[in-house]
Amino acid sequence: MPLRIAFFGTPAFAVPTLDALLASDHEVVGVVTQPDRPRGRGQQVSDSPVKARARIAGVPILQPTRLKDPAFLEAFGAWRADLGVVAAYGRLLPQVLLDLPPRGLINVHASLLPAWRGASPIQRAVLHGDAVSGVTIMRVMLALDAGAMLARAEVPIAADDTTGTLEARLAVVGASLLRDVVDRLGRGETVDEVPQDDSLATLAPKIEKQEGLIDWSRPAPALDCHVRGMQPWPGAFTFVDGQRLVVREARVDDRPAGDTPPGGLVALDDDAIVLACGEGTTLRVVRVQPEGKRVMTAREWRLGRRSEAPLRAGMPS
Repeated sequence: MPLRIAFFGTPAFAVPTLDALLASDHEVVGVVTQPDRPRGRGQQVSDSPVKARARIAGVPILQPTRLKDPAFLEAFGAWRADLGVVAAYGRLLPQVLLDLPPRGLINVHASLLPAWRGASPIQRAVLHGDAVSGVTIMRVMLALDAGAMLARAEVPIAADDTTGTLEARLAVVGASLLRDVVDRLGRGETVDEVPQDDSLATLAPKIEKQEGLIDWSRPAPALDCHVRGMQPWPGAFTFVDGQRLVVREARVDDRPAGDTPPGGLVALDDDAIVLACGEGTTLRVVRVQPEGKRVMTAREWRLGRRSEAPLRAGMPS
């Protein structure tokens, strides 16, 4: 039996899930997304990716500033949704809202719960150097990402994965997994809801911009994870000659740092620079983005420096 579904989502990660529901036999009766906010370098107010997709599909849209607002709850209730589906909506849902759909709400969470509960599970997995990530379809409840699990799927993290590339794969896997769960619910099949083991939970708090700062005293493998985890946002960054420099691509190098202090230049290669890190290790920096400029190879940037002072990355002087 087709279900009437209310969809909650905001960023690009949620769009494949919305698309999967729009292409199904179920009816997306409305979309709830975050209020419009300034986006991009120009900070122009624009539609979220989910809102843009919903507008193309002609689906009703609600953008409440307060989820307990009576006017919003009345409008939401008028949709008569059987089930709510959440994918990276970006806000905790109050109980008064959770109680409205007869079949409750389920969420597409980008981790293998109970690992990485919270706002940034993909980034935290890459930053931590995890070998495997995944998607969990879970029951939404008041406690943060602690609801029972309806389905899980593992996704390996490649050695060159960034947050951006991993997110794109997880979004597709999550959409397929969610579609399967909703179809089973619509057919009246029993879908087991497995409680999470709270003792195994790890937290994935929201990434703050200052977390992108590179600590060159850490070993190169940790910094490789740091650069990939901070790509595309906020970008792993350091300071050279008092200017902010974002490291867009890097990898562990096999040359020893020798006597070069962390952050110092070890070698200048054809397309990259090799910098000293902690524990005598080195990092091959391939692409960088100087403040206010385009992304370029590290060698381009190094040869274009006006300063003759030795390269020493770190905090601003």
